[in-house]
Amino acid sequence: MSSLDNKVAIVTGASSGIGEAIAITFAREGAKVVVSDINEEGGNKVVELIKSEGGDAFFIKADTSKPEENEKLVAETVKHFGKLDIAVNNAGIGGPAAQTGEYPTESWDKVIAVNLSGVFYGLRYQIPAILASGGGNIINMASVLGQVGTKLSPAYVAAKHGVVGLTKAAALEYANQGIRINSVGPGYIKTPLLVQHLNDGQMDALIKLHPIGRLGESQEIAELVLWLASDKASFVTGTYYAADGGLLAQ
Repeated sequence: MSSLDNKVAIVTGASSGIGEAIAITFAREGAKVVVSDINEEGGNKVVELIKSEGGDAFFIKADTSKPEENEKLVAETVKHFGKLDIAVNNAGIGGPAAQTGEYPTESWDKVIAVNLSGVFYGLRYQIPAILASGGGNIINMASVLGQVGTKLSPAYVAAKHGVVGLTKAAALEYANQGIRINSVGPGYIKTPLLVQHLNDGQMDALIKLHPIGRLGESQEIAELVLWLASDKASFVTGTYYAADGGLLAQ
């Protein structure tokens, strides 16, 4: 028996990178997966891949920065699969690089809307549905920058710190109601979005931040999320798990 048999899961930001790896891994472990993203083409490709391996998935386009689209995402999931057991709030954006005193205010609003408010909106509608299903769990995607700062990314750092705090607050509220809520903090992961924006010098600088001597792989994050989503992590809630090649240990 696979670890997620008969479970229904939503994964946001699932058209590529970490979200894609999580969606595929969940499906391989028996979950019925709702692949969600604003990238319809990419999301449908992930669904096709899951189905080609014998899994069950469908795509819902949703902008997580909008509460009504989070509500619709959950409602359509329950309508299609009958319930919701697991949610992974993975959708996120980086935003421009600029000092705080020069940071574009419209970029601040957008990064906070997607990376922090989007997680809250997800929780707001996922929690009632999971309660109605008899319990389950939620994993929120934070970052190593949810624990430490870095220059030129004030909105991203603030949002990811907020995700960690929001996760703890929600986890305490629902710990005795059968919902576990945790956050994951990846280091720098070798995703298409990251690689295409870096030159060789920038890539080398990022690699040097990690004592393990390389960037992470999306599948490595997916394996941690899978564990948190499974009954193997049944005593784990309200916790931040770093997967960062030793970055935060320095």
